[in-house]
Amino acid sequence: MTQKSPIPLVDLATQSRNIRDEVLRRMSDVIDAGRYILGQEVGEFEEIFAKYCQVPYAIGVANGTDALHLALRAIEIGPGDEVITVGNSFAATAFAIAYTGAEAVFVDIDPVTYNIDATLIEQAITPKTKAIIPVHLYGQPAPMREIMDIAKRHGLYVVEDCAQSHGAEIDGQRCGSFGDFGCFSFYPGKNLGAFGDGGAIVTKNPGLAERVQLLRNYGQRVKNRHDLLGYNCRLDTLQACVLLTKMQYIEQWTEERRRVAQWYAEELAGLDLALPQESSGYRHVYHLYVVRHPERDLLLKHLSDQGIYGGIHYPNPLFRAAPFLGSVTVPFELPICSQFANEILSLPMYPEMTREQVARVAEGIRSFVSMETVKQ
Repeated sequence: MTQKSPIPLVDLATQSRNIRDEVLRRMSDVIDAGRYILGQEVGEFEEIFAKYCQVPYAIGVANGTDALHLALRAIEIGPGDEVITVGNSFAATAFAIAYTGAEAVFVDIDPVTYNIDATLIEQAITPKTKAIIPVHLYGQPAPMREIMDIAKRHGLYVVEDCAQSHGAEIDGQRCGSFGDFGCFSFYPGKNLGAFGDGGAIVTKNPGLAERVQLLRNYGQRVKNRHDLLGYNCRLDTLQACVLLTKMQYIEQWTEERRRVAQWYAEELAGLDLALPQESSGYRHVYHLYVVRHPERDLLLKHLSDQGIYGGIHYPNPLFRAAPFLGSVTVPFELPICSQFANEILSLPMYPEMTREQVARVAEGIRSFVSMETVKQ
């Protein structure tokens, strides 16, 4: 019997091979010119990415964590302030808040979308609250219209964590263009990924854009004149070459992700498995394809035994991480977030997946569900 090829959670090598020559041509130009730091390719990418996000300004930074941190610094979040966010995100969301000296306040999730439950946000607001960080988790937009209404009523800033939502939309409006800032990661596995770390901050506000530009480069408007306490958080020019190349394909790859998600929906229909739901008027970009099953760990092992590799995003709610023990949670200890952390499973998802691969994943899940049914 011929052994089938493994199906990885993410396949970066195939995509990189397809654009390798074009990326190397751009990089050769940078090497020949010697413009390694804030070279012209960074500016070219910023202009294209801003337009893609439907805003006038994009500022390239070193990574997605820096994007969140600098955005909070730009609106002068600091000790004594509180920032509301969701309990089920990557640690960087909460870490960026902690870096400023502010306190993270965690809110539970909507049981259908897994994004922040907007109906709970006002319960978390206190006189110390200065901002909200909604996370567009897995590529599904958070309920930005409701969040912006709340922020307006209470005079709060909104910093969108768009690390997983490149190109996601609500009624045609791109994620990152709703709040005061949109913060993106270009970690290699993202829908728009570099060949290393990278990030960007987008905004409609010229004053905030200028402040972020200063913060990312030692507070300098001109070399050796430091107008504020800044950082070294610049997007590398060589990574900008990768991103410029990939911007030509981002929409094609997004539609291919959406096609893979549709295949999954068809193949997994009728199983005892909670599937992703795309909200009406929303464009889910499927950075991850996340399902739920009460025997998640056993299912994950079952698939692994067949050469199908999933993941868990994320196994521990943020308020349980050591730096945030004792943080305020709304409601107490986030019951839905805490339950789902034990049930969620990310299935293989990348633009180059074939229908045959999706069918193999589905068959692996079906065989597990059948086994569990027999046991019962």
